[in-house]
Amino acid sequence: MASQTSTVYFGYGSNLWLQQMRQRCPASKYLGVARLNNYKWIINDRGYANVVELHSSSSDTSDATTQDYAHVVFGLVYSLQPSDESRLDKNEGVPHAYTKEYLACDFWASEDGAKVDVDKKPTQTKDMLVYIDRKRVTDDEPKDEYVVRMNKGIDDAVVKGVPEKYVKDVMRKFIPAEDKGNAKRRSVEAKAYRQALEFVDENEERAV
Repeated sequence: MASQTSTVYFGYGSNLWLQQMRQRCPASKYLGVARLNNYKWIINDRGYANVVELHSSSSDTSDATTQDYAHVVFGLVYSLQPSDESRLDKNEGVPHAYTKEYLACDFWASEDGAKVDVDKKPTQTKDMLVYIDRKRVTDDEPKDEYVVRMNKGIDDAVVKGVPEKYVKDVMRKFIPAEDKGNAKRRSVEAKAYRQALEFVDENEERAV
């Protein structure tokens, strides 16, 4: 699935946006879609995406057609070269904003970037790099520019095979669909593109 020197990475937030990943990690390669079980997807009090572990054993995620999407997180999978991973560490604010863990994910491999069918049996289950914040696990509101980036990521994720119902049931609770003709949205979009290229944490800026 990837060379021995590369890292298999599970992106579940704005790194669903393929253009952002190409900019941040130019040597990365898109591999397919994955599902992280027994976690839920939120926007935390920093205003960005996070995954929160669920400790209940009652959720059965073995059947993707009947599962409760509140108990799983879907994402896109990339292979990262060491230079990519270093860039991503910086953009993800390691170790202050997120820490790095390897978590088991169900994986559907994509052939030549084509859409996968997550109703079928996963290609395999594999440990993948996940950026996670174990401290900030409370639901909150997204930053305005992050809404722009997330909507672009959602569009790409659905094209690649992430279920639209998952987007509706889980992600849309936090990320509203955009009115692209709105004047405020156009002004925020410029900042979103800057953040996609080189992320600047506003919280850290205020603390300096």
